[in-house]
Amino acid sequence: MKTFCGRPNPTTGVLEWIAEDEEYDYHQEIARSSYADMLHDKDRNVKYFQGIRAAVKRIKSREERAVVLDIGTGTGLLSMMAVTAGADFCYAVEVFKPMAEAAEKIVQKNGFADKIKIINKHSTSVTVGPEGDMQCKANILITELFDTELIGEGALPSYEHAHKYLVEMGCEAVPHRATIFAQLVQSERLWSWNHINPINVGGVQIVSSSKLKLCAGAPSVCDIQLSQVPTGDFQPLSAILPMFSIDFSCPVSSSPAKHIHKFPAIHSGSAQVVLSWWDIDMVPDGSITCTMAPAWAHPDPENVPWRDHWMQCVYFLPTEKSVKEGETFELTAFHDDYSLWYNIHSEISCSSDKEIQYSRPTCTCQAHMVWTRPRFGELNDAQRTDCYIRALQTVLMPDDLCLSVSDGSLLPIFACVLGAQKVYSLESFGMAHKVIEQVIAANNLTGTIHLLDSRPELLTSESFGGEKVSVLIGEPFFTSCLLPWHSLYFWYCRTALSQHLEDDATIMPHSASLFMVAVEFKDLWRIRSPCGTCEGFDVSVMDEMIQKSLDFRESKEAEPHPLWEYPCWAVSEPKEVMTFDFRHHVPANELNCQGILQLQREGHCHGVVLWMDYHLTDDITVSTGLVQPPNKQDHCKWNLYHKQAVYFFRSALEITEEKICVVDYSLTFKPTSGDITMNFEPQQARDANI
Repeated sequence: MKTFCGRPNPTTGVLEWIAEDEEYDYHQEIARSSYADMLHDKDRNVKYFQGIRAAVKRIKSREERAVVLDIGTGTGLLSMMAVTAGADFCYAVEVFKPMAEAAEKIVQKNGFADKIKIINKHSTSVTVGPEGDMQCKANILITELFDTELIGEGALPSYEHAHKYLVEMGCEAVPHRATIFAQLVQSERLWSWNHINPINVGGVQIVSSSKLKLCAGAPSVCDIQLSQVPTGDFQPLSAILPMFSIDFSCPVSSSPAKHIHKFPAIHSGSAQVVLSWWDIDMVPDGSITCTMAPAWAHPDPENVPWRDHWMQCVYFLPTEKSVKEGETFELTAFHDDYSLWYNIHSEISCSSDKEIQYSRPTCTCQAHMVWTRPRFGELNDAQRTDCYIRALQTVLMPDDLCLSVSDGSLLPIFACVLGAQKVYSLESFGMAHKVIEQVIAANNLTGTIHLLDSRPELLTSESFGGEKVSVLIGEPFFTSCLLPWHSLYFWYCRTALSQHLEDDATIMPHSASLFMVAVEFKDLWRIRSPCGTCEGFDVSVMDEMIQKSLDFRESKEAEPHPLWEYPCWAVSEPKEVMTFDFRHHVPANELNCQGILQLQREGHCHGVVLWMDYHLTDDITVSTGLVQPPNKQDHCKWNLYHKQAVYFFRSALEITEEKICVVDYSLTFKPTSGDITMNFEPQQARDANI
């Protein structure tokens, strides 16, 4: 059997559905999962174990038989903890079949098969009774159903069903409760990820559309490693507020609800963003707590556990609101069965309409469906914009016919304002076409910029009024891109458009370079590191599964990560390894490069990072990777708006003064697919005369 998987095609710029082996989804799920990350989370595991021991002890003190229901068991780790703590029997529920099979093996390997029953079902399909999945209801409920938003994986409906049908009234629960915390802040940096600021181009102010200005934004949460956002990037307007708690030992409702917290503003400013995270108390008295607080709000900021499966949340308010220090406000947290959102009102406005209800925010302008949060930030980056404006001023002449090729780009507006006689923009992505059309109208440029919605190879001479293009421009940015080199679609467009270009047409950017650097990660390496044992339990079956999946075709390749969220140090000099000249056609033959990357800093090398630099002119370059040269002491500084490609080594390479360490590399650009295949071989104790 075959399964169809969506994959970006750099040669066409679209997401294509490719027939893959029936095991493809399975391997991708395992390879890209956070199982290794969770198993390495010692803080989480230790506190779950402590909470489970305490719950079993409370049941035993009442001289009851301890029967456990473990929902979302994953590897079976928490069930094994329960049996070790003295539970009489565990029902471990896991809906993902490969994981249920892995849990069976792990439970058996650790000698718990007679006390743990793996149930491969969704918990809401589990039955109780003589012929059911469970012989009796449980009196201890253990769960790990949480995501960064706490309830985004369906925790509330699962708890609601469990309390109705699967557990006894007054059961013990681990965790016992969860508490959502929030802090209202002003942050121009974060706020710029949700709207478009006015942009000055040659003395003319470019503004966004009225629809975008009035839009509440995307409904989904923005989840990031908040510890990596400098405290200087936001101004707290409230204290850290406990918005609401959920007691998991009692019946839980998944119905929509709101929770109001009244507070005095601690500073004056513009309320823009709510930062949010949660704690889970493992025992009723709150003495064992696992917190998701970022470093600057953590009770032990020097020892903050690193997690990628649970991060922190950024919520954008529907509109900015002015706040004065000392004034009383009400911050309201709303939630349905899967998501949260926030709003704020002054005490006076709230008292006039206490019954007001707010629906979940949705995008009405379509821009938030075209532009991701980082893309908004990129469009608002003044330094980056200045690079493009200076480059356009260099290449544009008053009589130019200019064509822009990018998705949802403001470059054609810049070109028009800077004096290009005729400006065309290729917007084949329909939703982006509508968004840019609105921005053009908002700036009174309708009829001046001509939007084309055809694919480049289908354009004709009539598309340009019988004239030829003298300047071809692009950022380049395309919504289908996942890896840095996928934006080479611009090169394919340039090639397809050759017959419509003047012989001496200017191409901007005129070329791109692929760079790489070897790195040591502070924490990100954990997502690919073997676990072996976890709190004394053998979970090596998971290591075998993950490695098998990583060996499965596509999983061998580099994967995208926003590295500004994941501190790392450069252990080699950055190296330019490939150049793509857009002034010429995409070549028919493959481009190959190979060489040696010498490692220079003591420590460990976990892998290689790759990114693209775009040369707009001979003197102006924009980078999607390192934004300043790395040094031996400080973390690398990465572009905030792009994901870099990370190629993880199977095991870390130790670098010492005594041994010369290198990485042999080989890369091949394949014009037929637009992709880059790569191979890296870390080596130790090589000849000192390399």
